[in-house]
Amino acid sequence: MSFDSSKPDIYEQVTQALITALEEGAGEYRMPWHSLAHPVNATSQKAYRGINTLLLWAAAQKRQYESNEWATYRQWQDLGGQVRKGEKSTLIVFWKFFDSNKESDETADEDSDTSTNKRSRCMARAYHVFNTAQVDDVPAKSHEDLPESERISRAEEFFTALPGNVIYDGELAYYAPANDSIHMPPFSKFKSGSAFYSVLGHERAHWSGAPARLNRDLTGRFGDAKYAMEELIAEISSAMLCAQLQLALEPRADHAPYLQNWLKVLRNDKRAIFTAASKAQEAVTYLQELAGIPVPRAA
Repeated sequence: MSFDSSKPDIYEQVTQALITALEEGAGEYRMPWHSLAHPVNATSQKAYRGINTLLLWAAAQKRQYESNEWATYRQWQDLGGQVRKGEKSTLIVFWKFFDSNKESDETADEDSDTSTNKRSRCMARAYHVFNTAQVDDVPAKSHEDLPESERISRAEEFFTALPGNVIYDGELAYYAPANDSIHMPPFSKFKSGSAFYSVLGHERAHWSGAPARLNRDLTGRFGDAKYAMEELIAEISSAMLCAQLQLALEPRADHAPYLQNWLKVLRNDKRAIFTAASKAQEAVTYLQELAGIPVPRAA
């Protein structure tokens, strides 16, 4: 995934890249976030967050990179590596805050009451990174895979630590705002443990948006923009949680009805994916803190 650095509108470039990634995976319902490992910076080993997580997942899926480590050209040089000639970089976005020297890859919240003030105080800056697969002379790292039982155990520990009413009944998974309850099919109805926890993560993300918690707008109906945005937030949240819990995501046919709604939202608003990624990151951080799980450091 490469970008024209001469174009000033980062929002438009990022949104178009993710629209392309969604369209390319539509035939098999494969989203850009069907990836196991959470992307990290090769130098600091800190996790990328928000919109950058989606951008790096999409690039890794398109180019079939197996590594989750990324760094700038200079950072790879400092590590003793050399980006191969002709390799194309992937754009990520950091925010420059004018009232400080700090930069962050946290996505600015476009729905916040203070969004105008935020935009007057910060500016999106583009950085270009390369995956390990694009670099020569980098010492190989050994990554010991966790056994399946351990991955499921970690997920069970995480979700059990969360408060709230989860009811295991019926055939449908959904969050009911009226009585603040999550409804899930029994574990035995899912084809894998990972599938179960992925769906539970999706519904927990909806639960996090209730008025007493993160107070997102949950009043949308299927087919409208508000509903599509909330579903996109929940789906990205689930993907981020599964990556951090080291659970493999699989393409799901039930994404198909939502896909066109997501694409419509992205095409109509170039900032929508930034908002969705920001809200998803907020939901994941909220759930992690609520469960008492250490929140990964940002790159």
